[in-house]
Amino acid sequence: MKKLCICLALLVGCQQQAVTGHSTIENKSFERSDKDLPSYSVSQNKENVISSYKDQSPSEWGERVTGVKTAFHTKTDELALTFDACGGPSGSEIDQKLLSYLNDQGIPATLFVNSRWINENKEDFLELAENPLFQIENHGTEHKPLSVSGKTAWGIQGTRSVEEVFEEITNNQSKITKLTGRSPKLFRSGTAYYDEVAVNLASDLGISIVNFTILGDAGATYSSNQVKNALLEASPGDIALLHMNQPNSGTAKGVMEAIPLLKEKGFSFVTLENQILR
Repeated sequence: MKKLCICLALLVGCQQQAVTGHSTIENKSFERSDKDLPSYSVSQNKENVISSYKDQSPSEWGERVTGVKTAFHTKTDELALTFDACGGPSGSEIDQKLLSYLNDQGIPATLFVNSRWINENKEDFLELAENPLFQIENHGTEHKPLSVSGKTAWGIQGTRSVEEVFEEITNNQSKITKLTGRSPKLFRSGTAYYDEVAVNLASDLGISIVNFTILGDAGATYSSNQVKNALLEASPGDIALLHMNQPNSGTAKGVMEAIPLLKEKGFSFVTLENQILR
């Protein structure tokens, strides 16, 4: 039952009504030409990558398959807050209250951002990417489970081939790089489901697949009290999964209630930048 709740939650978090966000950024653009892109997106031979994986048959499917990272090594009481922005017709809002709180309190966080969300909120995205508190990472192009054989997760059709896996990762990778000048190193798929062949392919592109140890808001379906309680169960090195695209959820209030209590316990907050993932 717990596993069912977790997986349904990841799906529900991207299925609320969407609105286009607004930003205070004016006349800012970080578009790069192809010569400025990382080597994988220019010289990486897509055909060679596809060829090297096309005959591999996966044996695993889920949130914690071989190669997926769910925590990080630390010798102190550190916790990583990560927030997904799923995008699409039902997931492109912005939880401004949550983001303003993190900014005002100086709380760093890692933001996994989907291509569709960027399309609806480009100026807000650029503002977040400029903020040194926030680390921008890749949440996929079409928010699909990452499968080389067309598996589905909770009713969502996954990628159906090695080529589609490549494109789900790299199309948004290129978008983020062009807009920010920084190439993401981390990836989390829609529904957080993978097979191990897709995970290995990502690794060959220099990208780590990152999931979670704490289900922070159950796809933005938790009440604020449930969010708070989930975060208060944190252990050092945990990665919490929450959402920043559902402002009508209990996520912001729960995070705001949990952070002072976590600080009292001695916790500090870090991004996943330069962490040793496990």
